[in-house]
Amino acid sequence: MSSTGTAPVAPPTPARLRRSHSGISQAHRGYLFVAPFLVLFVLLFVLPLVYAAYLSLFREQLVGGTVFTGLGNYTRALGDEQLITGVLRVVRFFFLQVPIMLVLALFAALAIDSGLLHAAKVFRLGIFVPYAVPAVVATLMWGYLYGPSFGPFAQLADKLNLPSPPFLSEELMLGSLANIVTWEFTGYNMIILYAALRSIPHDLYEAAAVDGAGSWRTAWSIKIPALRPALLLCLIFSVIGSFQLFAEPQLMQRLAPNVINSAYTPNLYAYTLAFTSQEVNYAAAVSFLLGLVIVVASYAVLFLTNRRSQS
Repeated sequence: MSSTGTAPVAPPTPARLRRSHSGISQAHRGYLFVAPFLVLFVLLFVLPLVYAAYLSLFREQLVGGTVFTGLGNYTRALGDEQLITGVLRVVRFFFLQVPIMLVLALFAALAIDSGLLHAAKVFRLGIFVPYAVPAVVATLMWGYLYGPSFGPFAQLADKLNLPSPPFLSEELMLGSLANIVTWEFTGYNMIILYAALRSIPHDLYEAAAVDGAGSWRTAWSIKIPALRPALLLCLIFSVIGSFQLFAEPQLMQRLAPNVINSAYTPNLYAYTLAFTSQEVNYAAAVSFLLGLVIVVASYAVLFLTNRRSQS
C-alpha cells in the first residue's frame, strides 16, 4: 500500500487501451466485419433453402387445398422417368464435354506459361473473353450459327450443293450444347490452371534444366503433376455446372422444340414444373434431389481422385 493508504493502480495494458478507446474488443471487431456476409448468406441462401425444404413436404390439391405428404414428392420423383432420363442425359453431357474442355484449358495454360508464345497476353485475353459473354448471348449467337436455313454453315453447304449440317437434330443436339459450354468455360478453367502454374517454384524448373529436361519433359513431369489440385477444382466445378445445365437448352428449345422438351435437363424440368405447370411443391422436391445427386457425384470424384493419388 502507498503512503496515502490506497493500493497502487496497475498501468493499462495495450488490450485494455484498445478496448477503452473504441468500446469494442478486437475479437468483436472480427464478427462485425463478417456480419454483412452472414446476414446476406442467411437471407439469400439459408432461408430460401429452408423454405424450399418446407414446400417439398406438401402437395396442392384441387379439393382440400394444401396437404402434408411428407416424403411423397420425393417418392414420386424417384420414379419419374422424365427426371431420370434428364439426369442420365446430363451425365452423358458431362463425359462428352468436360474432358474436351479441360484438355483445351490445360493446353492453353501450358502454352501461355511456356513463354514461347508470341502475344501471350492477347492469346490469354482472347480465350477468356467468351467467359465474359453472358450465357444467353452466347447461346443466341451459336443458335444463329447452327441455323439450318439462315446460318452461315447452312449457307456454305448450300453453295457447295451439300446438305445442311444437322446441328439441331436429336443426334447432334447434345454435342451442339457441349460446344457452346466449352466455348464459354474453357477460358475460365484456363485462368485457374494458369494461376496454379505461376505458383510453382522456379527452383524445380532450374533443377529440371540442369538435368537436361526439355520443355515437353518439364511440362509432363513437373507442371502437370503440380496442377492436380487445380484440375480437381476445375473438375468439381464442372460436375456442378453440368448437372445445373439450364440456360443453353432453355434457349435452344425455341430453335428445336421437337428435340428439346421441357424435361431435357433436371434444372429445366424443375423450372417447367414450378413456373409452367404450377407444381411448386414437386419442383422443390426435384431441386433437392438434384442437389443430392450433385453432392454425391462431387464426393465420388473427390474419393476416386484421392484414392488414385494415394495408390
